[in-house]
Amino acid sequence: MITLKLKHWRTMGVAATTLGLAACGGEGGAGGEGSHGEAGEAAQGEGGGATPATTAAGGGEAGEAAAGEAGGEHGEAGVVTAYAGLSGSQLTALRIQHLRGFVMAAAKIVEDQGSFSGEPADAAILVQQGLLEVYEPAAGEFGTLNVTSLREAAAGTSFTRAQMMQRLRTAQEELTRAIGEQEFDDAQLAVRMIDISTGLYQHVLVDGVADPIEYQHSMGAALAAQQALQLHQDELRRQNLGAYSRAVGELNRYVALFPSREPPQTPATYQQVLVQGSRVRLALSPYL
Repeated sequence: MITLKLKHWRTMGVAATTLGLAACGGEGGAGGEGSHGEAGEAAQGEGGGATPATTAAGGGEAGEAAAGEAGGEHGEAGVVTAYAGLSGSQLTALRIQHLRGFVMAAAKIVEDQGSFSGEPADAAILVQQGLLEVYEPAAGEFGTLNVTSLREAAAGTSFTRAQMMQRLRTAQEELTRAIGEQEFDDAQLAVRMIDISTGLYQHVLVDGVADPIEYQHSMGAALAAQQALQLHQDELRRQNLGAYSRAVGELNRYVALFPSREPPQTPATYQQVLVQGSRVRLALSPYL
């Protein structure tokens, strides 16, 4: 079910993406400053309070993202800590993987053919959000990433499922290419993506009602964490096969807390998500 909040995002996001396409055309290039303020209002989180995963509370993702600086404070709960202390290729890899989470969540929306099946337009909105909230505030810090394919997917509010999936696959290929040029610690990348996911999830349940946007953003970060361990899996297995197997199992259980593209009737509690996130970190500790 598309909520009023999501409908508002669709109206605003299409306009923002159209402007972005007209302004950028090709690789990179930050959007206008106005898009940051609009996105901040649209994505304003209802939940509050700090968690172990964040030192920033409250505000919407893009609103705080617009005030981000070199440390990578991108406005989502959990992101301040996730980005803290990173530099060089490790920082670039996290930025790329963070953006990938939105694309992976969008793909899940289109692929899910069950009772929670979504439309290509809903997937386009998620890619729009990723560009506005993760890419635009630090557009010059994504290495060689060319966002043309992401902008094309973000503009696909009238695509068929097949057309949207093709755009999303192309975007994934570009993200994989760009992150492949970086030297980074895979385990650290996965853990930091879990920090983002758990931080976001604290805003999913508000007064017993699940927010589908925060749920999808948290789910995307979880999927990106899972994918991070597959980037150089042969090397991780050689280092410590037992630890890798345990980590994959715990990450699979973490992702299983997101069984569908929208919150299920009885979604996981924040405590359950936080506990399972801690188990993932513990399993990866031999690498950290």
